[in-house]
Amino acid sequence: MPERHNALPELEPSSLLAVIEFTETQVKNFRRSLLSWYPRHRRAFPWREEPSLYRTVVSEFMLQQTQVSTVLPYFERWMKRFPDFETLANARESDVLKHWEGLGYYNRARNLRRLAEKLSGRKSMPETPEAWRELPGVGPYTAAAVTSIAFGARAACVDGNVVRILSRIHSDDTEFRDGGAAARAYTATAAALLDPARPGDHNQAMMELGATVCFRTKPLCTTCPLLRFCRAGQGGDPEKHPVLAAKKVTRVEVPRLWCRRDNSLLLHRASGTARRLADLYELPDAQLLGLEAGDTESLGPILLRRKRSITRYRITETIHRYSPPRGRKVPLSAGSGLEWIPLDRLNGITLSGPHRKWVDELIAAEGEADSDG
Repeated sequence: MPERHNALPELEPSSLLAVIEFTETQVKNFRRSLLSWYPRHRRAFPWREEPSLYRTVVSEFMLQQTQVSTVLPYFERWMKRFPDFETLANARESDVLKHWEGLGYYNRARNLRRLAEKLSGRKSMPETPEAWRELPGVGPYTAAAVTSIAFGARAACVDGNVVRILSRIHSDDTEFRDGGAAARAYTATAAALLDPARPGDHNQAMMELGATVCFRTKPLCTTCPLLRFCRAGQGGDPEKHPVLAAKKVTRVEVPRLWCRRDNSLLLHRASGTARRLADLYELPDAQLLGLEAGDTESLGPILLRRKRSITRYRITETIHRYSPPRGRKVPLSAGSGLEWIPLDRLNGITLSGPHRKWVDELIAAEGEADSDG
């Protein structure tokens, strides 16, 4: 058994009970109910079936803001190409990003590679949440997940799933600014309930319960192993919790260009210092060529219209078939980021996820149109 580590200061039993509003017996029964349920209902994920520190780290990075169903095929491909910290540390960043293509939030991939560089070749690995938070891309949640699962550290994971469970157990009507504020508020409660003998299983069980039973809408309260501890579930109003302040939504319209020249496609490559999409390709924003939204005559006909959300932004992107006017050249200056990419090279570059889908869709549509003609 690995040595146990305390992530938080020890609290007196009376303090713990004040935090969670449970008796000591209720706390023990809560843990017992949760950990009896978990082995029988947990989903079989590859990082659970063949656990290792590296596989746990990769899965936690991939699962940040990404659904499990999306992550699974990426995880398998990743492990074949980068089976350990050393292989990942020695890989080119462009190769790492290519294998991450479609998962989004690409800084996760860059941070994962930087983390591998720091850990590769070490004789011993850091085992405390505090030490892991010093590594690239590791916040409180990831530090708690990795160290509790891999090293038995007494560190409670608090994400949206755990917040949902705990807020419903307490039937808490407190309004939180956002999910991060709610997670910070519930950290002490989660720590008080954490089973010190099995912290990794406890954390995974809480996450599993939130993902498979305690849904945001229409939770399966009648089958929940924690129903007898849950005020909101017993009261019939679990969907009211947690209470989060309404987000201010900003709507954005982005016209993009589909511009072909012979067997090449015009794309824009983000600067290597860009905050979000450094060195990744996308279909060019019309503004890069001095064109504005609404100028349909100059932009050309709309081929696709797609909507997506990134944090508080609701983005509508229209892709126009663009043909430069006679005598006008596409500005391919060194600082423009615009490049003509041969179609046979498209699979070798890294496009942001949505743009890969759109490019493939439009190329397929053009091929069908040519065959019909």
